[in-house]
Amino acid sequence: MYRQLYGFAMAIAMRYAIDEHEAADILGHAFVKMFRSIHSYDATKGNFHGWLKKIVINESLDHIKQRSQFSNLMLDTAEEPHVNNDIIERTDAAAILELVRQLPRATHAVFVMYAIDGYTHKEIAAQLNISEGTSKWHLSEARKILQQKINALKI
Repeated sequence: MYRQLYGFAMAIAMRYAIDEHEAADILGHAFVKMFRSIHSYDATKGNFHGWLKKIVINESLDHIKQRSQFSNLMLDTAEEPHVNNDIIERTDAAAILELVRQLPRATHAVFVMYAIDGYTHKEIAAQLNISEGTSKWHLSEARKILQQKINALKI
């Protein structure tokens, strides 16, 4: 079972981790939780991959919360940075993911939850014990930083 699910779960952990070592640590804890609670899995509530995805995401967030400080910041208006799609189209996905991994821990977590995993600011705030305004600030900050890094890739 571990071998069959490893690639799927590792891809999720890598979205939240800084490197493969950290993702492996997250994954180890997630699989322990999965095996300990496998008796509680209910196929009528969703498929197994969805259940495992939730476990890996929650373990990733626990890992990040232990190592990061989420300050409660209020954001009145988040300015949307202009994104040059031409640059993004010329940059491969691995390079973009590497830029995302360079974000500050808390900002990285919020960005991945919102932009990749599709959580709302309300859900992010509840998961991370922060305000919705703080979640919005981290997303805005991530966009600004990524825009700067992507612009720096221009030749």
